[in-house]
Amino acid sequence: MQVYVCVKHVPDSAAHITILDKSRIDGNISFLLNPYDEQAVTEAVKIKNNQPGSEVIVVCLGDKDAEKTVRSALAMGADRGILITGDTYYDSIVTARALKTAIEQDGTPGLIFTGKESIDAEGMQTMFRIGALFDFPVATNVVKLNIEEDKAVVDSELSGGAANTYEMSLPCVIGAGRGLNTPRYPTFPDVVKSKKKPIKKIAFTDLNIESSLTGMHIVELEPLKQARNPKQIKGEKGVVAKEILRILRQEAKVI
Repeated sequence: MQVYVCVKHVPDSAAHITILDKSRIDGNISFLLNPYDEQAVTEAVKIKNNQPGSEVIVVCLGDKDAEKTVRSALAMGADRGILITGDTYYDSIVTARALKTAIEQDGTPGLIFTGKESIDAEGMQTMFRIGALFDFPVATNVVKLNIEEDKAVVDSELSGGAANTYEMSLPCVIGAGRGLNTPRYPTFPDVVKSKKKPIKKIAFTDLNIESSLTGMHIVELEPLKQARNPKQIKGEKGVVAKEILRILRQEAKVI
């Protein structure tokens, strides 16, 4: 089985991001493999190890620097990579078309993984667009996956911790969620081996993607401004503890 994993080269969330010209960010910061894609790569490698003869191919659309992200996925156990190079912003419509075309030109997908979202755009659309283009079923925020002959049985997590279980025919598209697995981070020997694994580079223009009648573009980027209003909680320890618990549940909604 050929298992394709679509990954994204994203800014490190811990980096200080500076907005330039209201439409782009300063690229002189650290970029990395999208965190949700780590679960996707890990699960794909797990399937490969359980199904002899399978192959994991990483596909990425990005600039030349995105090769680092592809190499990171190879160090996690993927077999080879495909990097579609471009130097502009691509919305989810164009991205899905580029990824689909590159996959089609490369082989026959038995399964396609993505992360459930990217930490920069947070659009959560690309996996559905890929599925629509291939006419494959799609499930996102998948936290459990079992491959049974010609079908995939998945648990797709909803808000509040509930989950729906779906049975999908193969091939299908899986948007990996945080709970799917614990990412397999590479060792130093893994990193060394990854440098010898092949990456096929394709210029975006060489894919001859047809222009779409619809599309999205960046109108303006603005830095997030968080207003903090400190509030002192007074009273006995028990009263203070109950109020903190109420705030965390009802206002912050983190528990």
